[in-house]
Amino acid sequence: MVDDEPTVEAPKPATRYGTVALVGRPNAGKSTLLNRLLAEKLAIVSEKPQTTRNRIVGILTEPRGQVVFFDTPGIHRPLHRMNRLMLQEAESALQAADVVCVLVDAAEAFGKGDAFMLEMMERVQAPRLLLLNKIDLVKKSKLLPRIAQYAEGGAFEEIVPISAATGDGVDRVLDLLFARLPEGQPLYDPDLLTVHPERFLVAERIREKVLEQTEQEVPFATAVLVERWEEDEAKGMTRIWASILVEREGQKKILVGAGGQRVKEIGTAARLDLEEFLERKVFLQLHIRVEDRWRENARILAQLERETISGQ
Repeated sequence: MVDDEPTVEAPKPATRYGTVALVGRPNAGKSTLLNRLLAEKLAIVSEKPQTTRNRIVGILTEPRGQVVFFDTPGIHRPLHRMNRLMLQEAESALQAADVVCVLVDAAEAFGKGDAFMLEMMERVQAPRLLLLNKIDLVKKSKLLPRIAQYAEGGAFEEIVPISAATGDGVDRVLDLLFARLPEGQPLYDPDLLTVHPERFLVAERIREKVLEQTEQEVPFATAVLVERWEEDEAKGMTRIWASILVEREGQKKILVGAGGQRVKEIGTAARLDLEEFLERKVFLQLHIRVEDRWRENARILAQLERETISGQ
């Protein structure tokens, strides 16, 4: 006999949507992980701590659903008004996220900064995963004690060794995140990669080149403001005028360099990066501007904050 009963299709897996905060101490690899997860360069990356100053929003949409990542400033004890605002950004992301991923540099010994960060985690109600990053730099014999150390107290649902640089373990992290996100509707258009305007992303890429070219206190005392932006459709070119803020004349001299060589190198590297990012020719004019103690200046900090949202 032929079985005429209709075929019952297996139920489709639920699609899940939500927010994930990437938090950790400075230089733990949060921005590198974000770029790896998105398979795009969204957040700038530098070996210098406190590279990320704002909450960077990255959006990953796939058949399982949508994850909205918050790449946050490194958790540290703040010394300036700017640093206090950075810490507020991290704390705000912690409270808003559906899941929290705490990144730890597996190559660094546990210290006071880690203890301070774990104290913050005690106020977090969302599920928490600990990601032991940079395992490509650590021998396995040294990794196991670190895992055992963070497993004490049961603060984390999972402890996952990863390398954001190589991608090792990152797929497992994504599986764990989707398993913990709620069912629902996407927060953003599936075609979006981020919510930040181009002007902010351009300013960040210029700042990345400043970080690459400077040492000591100069990277921390700099910021970038896009002052003017013009589209020259006839020539297929974008013209950008940007200011690099510093706090002292001595820092300006370092950035300008002998005969203007350093700022020229920064400008060339930034222009080439921006042409790849914007997919068109770019004219870039950089100006070094001294703003005494700008990290304590509420007006300048508010202007920098506005650029992350509106680009103006």
